[in-house]
Amino acid sequence: MTHFEWDHNKDSHNQEKHGVSFSYAQYAFFDPERIIAEDLDHSQKEKRYYCFGMVDNEILTVRFTYRNNIIRIIGAGYWRKGRKLYEKENKLHK
Repeated sequence: MTHFEWDHNKDSHNQEKHGVSFSYAQYAFFDPERIIAEDLDHSQKEKRYYCFGMVDNEILTVRFTYRNNIIRIIGAGYWRKGRKLYEKENKLHK
């Protein structure tokens, strides 16, 4: 079973800025075609990742890390770069 957590203040800020709640963002991880990629631009000690997954016919990008075998969501939104990567990797044409 997959477990998720997040900072509730960051969740509120993300909803204001990107219109996506972290509870909704969890669904990207359940897309069987999802793509997980390491965030190579993140320079802190903790590794960060992206999940690109389809939710309600839209490609959602979720930034996250692993802490104690729990997925900690850091940010989420609908970004063109994530959609393009997902479409390319899954050979979708829109």
